[in-house]
Amino acid sequence: MRTLKACLFDLDGVIVDTARYHFLAWKQLAEQLGIDFTEEHNELLKGVSRMRSLDIILEIGGKTLSEEEKTALANKKNEVYLEYILKMDESEILPGVKSFITELKNNHIRVALGSASKNARLILKRLNIENLFDAVIDGNKVSEAKPDPEVFLNGAAELQVEPEACVVFEDAVAGIEAAQNAGMFCVGIGDITILKKANLVIPGFADFNLEKLQACMQEDSYLHVK
Repeated sequence: MRTLKACLFDLDGVIVDTARYHFLAWKQLAEQLGIDFTEEHNELLKGVSRMRSLDIILEIGGKTLSEEEKTALANKKNEVYLEYILKMDESEILPGVKSFITELKNNHIRVALGSASKNARLILKRLNIENLFDAVIDGNKVSEAKPDPEVFLNGAAELQVEPEACVVFEDAVAGIEAAQNAGMFCVGIGDITILKKANLVIPGFADFNLEKLQACMQEDSYLHVK
């Protein structure tokens, strides 16, 4: 049976839905390159780094660019994305997330963010929830993208908690694999058919609490909540 000491949260699609802003920014860039970029294509970018996302878009369009050109395009995409997130506020926090994290804090469970986003701190500030996190591991602190476990192992280390006592909340397949590669219990947020490798899958935090999480962890098996 696992002992819960810390929870690590992905950002996009778990705490806030910035995925649509990423999609709009990537779509604008793709159109400038003459590439038809759809919402289905956008699913391939979940949980991966900015440069890898650009590579995927270029692969979709069958285009090859120099490293210098790719860096310039990635920076341009980020400028467009920043225009969107600078307009964000607390109303964009997904239902139940803040109350769940507050419940964790009230029960002395440590909380960290584990995200590939280099804008994670800015988003947390815009949402006014930066103070809820004991550690923030973002794209500026890691060199390996998910499914490599680096982001979550670094989070556990910064929290001074052993990996097996951590729970990860993720909405992407790559993130779930990263959590499992780190030896952590993983809760998938979203579609059970896509996130079936997670230990537990929930649609969101609206009807979820610490008691339910601990009950599922005691089973220490693959459980799913629809």
